Amino acid sequence: MVWETSPALASASLGLRLLASFQPVAMLWVAKLIIDRVVTAVVSKSAAPEDLWPLVGLEVGLAIGGDLVLRAVNLCESLLGDRFANHVSLRLMRHAGKLDLAHFEDPVFYDKLERARKQTTSRLSMLTQLAGLAQSGITLLSVSLAVATFSGWFLVLLAAALLPVFWGETRFAMLAYSLLYRWTPERRELDYLRMLGASLNTAKEVKIFGIGDFLLDRSQTLFERFFTENRRLVIRKAITGSLLNLLPTCGYYGAYAYILYRTIGGDLSVGDLTFLSGAFVRSRGSMENVFAGLSNVSEQALYIQDLFDFFATESRLENRPHPIPAPRPIRDGFEFRGVSFAYPGRPRPVLNDVSFRLETGQKIALIGENGAGKTTIVKLLARLYDPTGGQILLDGVDLRDYSAPDLRREIGVIFQDYVRFDMVARENIGLGLVDRIEDEARIREAAGKSLADAVIDGLPNGYDQMLGRRFSGGSDLSAGQWQKIALGRAYMRDAQLVILDEPTASLDARAEFEVFERFAELTRGKMAVLISHRFSTVRMADRILVLENGRIVEQGAHGELVRLGGRYAELFALQAAGYR
Repeated sequence: MVWETSPALASASLGLRLLASFQPVAMLWVAKLIIDRVVTAVVSKSAAPEDLWPLVGLEVGLAIGGDLVLRAVNLCESLLGDRFANHVSLRLMRHAGKLDLAHFEDPVFYDKLERARKQTTSRLSMLTQLAGLAQSGITLLSVSLAVATFSGWFLVLLAAALLPVFWGETRFAMLAYSLLYRWTPERRELDYLRMLGASLNTAKEVKIFGIGDFLLDRSQTLFERFFTENRRLVIRKAITGSLLNLLPTCGYYGAYAYILYRTIGGDLSVGDLTFLSGAFVRSRGSMENVFAGLSNVSEQALYIQDLFDFFATESRLENRPHPIPAPRPIRDGFEFRGVSFAYPGRPRPVLNDVSFRLETGQKIALIGENGAGKTTIVKLLARLYDPTGGQILLDGVDLRDYSAPDLRREIGVIFQDYVRFDMVARENIGLGLVDRIEDEARIREAAGKSLADAVIDGLPNGYDQMLGRRFSGGSDLSAGQWQKIALGRAYMRDAQLVILDEPTASLDARAEFEVFERFAELTRGKMAVLISHRFSTVRMADRILVLENGRIVEQGAHGELVRLGGRYAELFALQAAGYR
């Protein structure tokens, strides 16, 4: 993935790191040669040897070159890190776009997405750590080979001292990840509570109902539970780490004493002493960097695994090898044949053996109490889910045989929980048909159909006005005004099927009348599905389906159902009584 981000920057970074990895041993060796020549000149009381000053110049050049290489490495990796962060974010968005609605309604999936998004993007330092690990490894190898020419015992002392440290760091990295993994749902709840306590969308109710202290107490309780468990782990790590770190310190000074002993005995020169002392310090530092790097990379790899687990998540919709395009025009319409459906992870079905037809040019209305299955039927029509039993046909062909994206292009829908995009007005409507988002005439036409044109004309910058409060200069709208904007998105496409799920819930009586008068006109000759609790709205449908406990208990025109005296007539009478 790093290579895909930028082969040039990745190559430059690795090449410079390789060059930098040999600089320490070169510096130590040149310093040894300089000291040996100076000691020889002092002891023999002779002039400085001819090659002394070139060696000094070489050491200065190595020092300056090392600094320049390090700065070049930092530059490359900073640019590479920025590009990689964007690369991963775009890939996350692209993959999320391929997944089903079922994934986004699954808390377990949300936990996985949360870890992939937050933990991975916050650990981009892994790139630098991996490169630094390789550099430290090469430096350690080159210095160790030089040290080994004097005595192999130095390497044995270093390895014996530092391996336990590596084990301790790796173990606690695993434990820390395990703790965060187990607490993902609680930390997500904590983020949610913090958002509730400090958000424009919630501020009014938080103040009116006085729930600020409740949110604070609940957040504090969650935090204290997590903090208590994390504190135990951190204290254990601190104590164990302190004890294990005694080993490399003892190993270093043991080896240092051995170097001094051999130098005093005449086995090593002063230059050798300087080289070995410096090499030992460098070896110890490099080995610590390698082990710490391995420990850190191991921890990062655990979080990176969350990213790959997310990318490995596949669509649950059944995809045919060779899907066919949606028919245009639709000739016969949709048919539900004994359709049943249960949401993933919920054994109780939402729909039970539902059968009905939606013919071309027909308008149907779905009514029933909350949870009766109305919105679920809409989701199945748009193939956001596949039925768990039965079939849905379009022009006599199973819906699963069609290309899902192509099918959805033939459907215009506005849900009751429509999105309020913090974008300019034209984009808010143009997103309904993103391929034509620059088509000014089409956007204005859609706004006129949904009655959003009057709303937009009243804004300071018209169609270029930023909506929402997220960005500077934005204008917030009333719920009814937002709903007209959302309706405009549905009208952006020349859909063969128009679905309105509680489209007038936020509109006043006059606006509701205008919207439905326009809706009846605009859907003439098209299929339409309407969900509403208002009988003044649903009576305009050609056929009304009454749902109860996931089943169709009655269907027919308004007059027929009233004369039938069943469930529809009962609900109609109850609502009518409220207006007397």
